[in-house]
Amino acid sequence: MGSFLYDVIRRRAPAADKVFLENHDGAAITYGGLDEGSARMAGALARLGVQPGDRVAAQVEKSPEALLLYLGCLRAGAVFLPLNTAYTPAEIEYFLTDAEPRVFVCDHAQKEKLAGVAAKAGVARVETLGVKRDGSLMEAFANAPAEFADARRGPGDLAAILYTSGTTGRSKGAMLSHDNLASNALTLVDYWRFTANDVLIHALPIYHTHGLFVATNTMLLAGGTILFQPKLDADVILKLMPRATTMMGVPTFYTRLLQHKGLTPEAAKHMRLFISGSAPLLAETHREWRARTGHSILERYGMTETNMNTSNPYDGDRVAGTVGFPLPGVSARIRDAETGADVPRGEIGVIEVKGPNVFSGYWRMPEKTAAEFRPDGFFITGDLGKIDERGYIHIVGRGKDLVISGGFNVYPKEVEDEIDALPGVIESAVIGVPHADFGEGVTAVVVRDKAAAIDEKTVIAALGARLAKFKQPKRVIFVDDLPRNAMGKVQKNILRETYAKLFSA
Repeated sequence: MGSFLYDVIRRRAPAADKVFLENHDGAAITYGGLDEGSARMAGALARLGVQPGDRVAAQVEKSPEALLLYLGCLRAGAVFLPLNTAYTPAEIEYFLTDAEPRVFVCDHAQKEKLAGVAAKAGVARVETLGVKRDGSLMEAFANAPAEFADARRGPGDLAAILYTSGTTGRSKGAMLSHDNLASNALTLVDYWRFTANDVLIHALPIYHTHGLFVATNTMLLAGGTILFQPKLDADVILKLMPRATTMMGVPTFYTRLLQHKGLTPEAAKHMRLFISGSAPLLAETHREWRARTGHSILERYGMTETNMNTSNPYDGDRVAGTVGFPLPGVSARIRDAETGADVPRGEIGVIEVKGPNVFSGYWRMPEKTAAEFRPDGFFITGDLGKIDERGYIHIVGRGKDLVISGGFNVYPKEVEDEIDALPGVIESAVIGVPHADFGEGVTAVVVRDKAAAIDEKTVIAALGARLAKFKQPKRVIFVDDLPRNAMGKVQKNILRETYAKLFSA
């Protein structure tokens, strides 16, 4: 036995000369090149002192070599820790301190800024990786052998840690095993009918479960080809459609493409499937897309902790405003958030899921892990939903007031703490407001001292160096008082109702 997930990838690989990835600059990696490149990356990591079970953290721009780093970690037995490129040095320090990686890989342009942070966190090695196949890691890569004896990693061993928002505002590391990732990708290959003939437009980031695990792992196990783009560019996406068969995106992709006059049934006729996730897709976007292209977007539901849980059907009705049915092997139920009792069909409760896709727990947080699982093994997602008479799952909100903006989790407490620390601010409440591009727009409702001169621009500017861009408010609203219930708790539901049309005006 070698590395469990990589063994699955290797067994399902097509001919070595088939192209796996075509980069935006025209460079290509075949499946044979992928195997050799991941071996060299694993060898480079081993020479840097990485041993099975060690963490390797990476805050790098999207590139084919960043994917080789992920696969190299699998083969070396390391635990891959991708970090959002928008995270500030202060945020990176927390992740490095918490995860204690053996190696931290960053963009060479950021090394001077981050080396001190890594040293403070006790990281042994800081390496660099750029988008032009450059950096110190690529030097080690070039000198590594083309073959590598994969570390022995079983299905239950950790493959990755992905950080997600926590109830106290501190991020939690979701521990994902080799089997969590392998089983989910295999399910998606079958459920979404992926084959070696598929060509996927990949414009998602790869520090997130959507672009890294859902898109990449699924295509690897299907033996298909990826058209690798650095980001969403509507002009480029439309030019790629005649060569592609599928696309995975967030709602922003679809709203931006709908604004392009080149989006027509003719432009999309070669495509067989458009998939959306990571944030709620507005029913209006779903309907307009079908009218413009003749295709119904397939919306699905997943989480950092669980990979994919549910999906609208490949065949059958893809119902706007729903996330479909539990995937094969996954169980989903609706429970009362307080009592844990079942709720009648059609009534709202917290969504709970169970299956081989569900993570093993939060890194070094045993009490938090225990609190998030029922005794029978169901994970309490914190998302509020219902199941209709046809069995379709509807997500109607999120417990704990989590905001999902552009596919990224934003926990209000973290943003509120930063705002409340500003001079002239008495208190704040951060909410998510429906936004056509981002699913939800982060919105801050602030009570300021009557003598304070602080305004919206001041708040946003002050947060620029403290929070990743996706966490920063898109609007700051000033009020005299925040609405509260009899117990003094801020009623964010009232704020959400009050400002529901903020971004549609």
